[in-house]
Amino acid sequence: MGMKLYCLESGLILEKDGDGHAVENGLLERLFQAGLGEIEGILEKAFAEGSGIDGASRTEGVLAPVPGDTEIWAAGVTYLRSKSARMEESEKAGGDLFYDLVYEADRPELFFKSMGYRAVGHGGEIRVREDSSWDVPEPELTLAVNAGGEIFGFTIGNDVSSRSIEGENPLYLPQAKVYNGSCAVGPCLLLGRGALKEDAFIKLKITRGGEVMFDDATDLTQLKRGLEELVEALYREIDFPKGAMLMTGTGVVPGTDFTLRSGDVVEIEIEGIGTLENVVS
Repeated sequence: MGMKLYCLESGLILEKDGDGHAVENGLLERLFQAGLGEIEGILEKAFAEGSGIDGASRTEGVLAPVPGDTEIWAAGVTYLRSKSARMEESEKAGGDLFYDLVYEADRPELFFKSMGYRAVGHGGEIRVREDSSWDVPEPELTLAVNAGGEIFGFTIGNDVSSRSIEGENPLYLPQAKVYNGSCAVGPCLLLGRGALKEDAFIKLKITRGGEVMFDDATDLTQLKRGLEELVEALYREIDFPKGAMLMTGTGVVPGTDFTLRSGDVVEIEIEGIGTLENVVS
């Protein structure tokens, strides 16, 4: 398909070959519940019945492209670089062995990240915890998964994390990962299981006062686990009647000498999807 769906304060916009059409507001929820075989027909019908809009409207008031009652989960230690960073942050607490083991294990690390209504969209503000001293963004390919456990689209996710809290004790992971402003997704949904290149690049750039503080990239060939493998593990013993989003882990990690500060601008680009930009409040 290769369509893109943007969620704006003014409504939904479905884009095809650069041409945007305003479509009915219930479309997003329908996609997360429809079967994979139904989605292409739903999208084509919505596009045909939608009304054309100008390009400027697509960049105003962008919301997270996820229904409010859909759960967002995340996978950890799926890239070698992520394993090394997590081991480094937890070494003093004796937890580094856990990350080494999970990287090689059959069972992936999965954890709850956010409800859709808590997620921040493109242009929104992300946060760091006031009780944390070391905080980083984590750029992640994020899967849109229907109620039947089928991947139907992709977006960009920022799994903002407190490395100081998680490093203190791995049991503190929920507090390091789940808090107000810790989850951003967007700027749109790229629709279609085959719409994303298998070697698409992921770039992370952080600027502070106009100065580039961090700039690095990886690509999806560095992801250790398959996308369907991660989804199967998530859906194995849980039902998601409203569908789910799944962040697939990070392969771009700022070093131990960097922590986010108020005013930092975080830009995450994934080839074929676009750029998710957020400011630290």
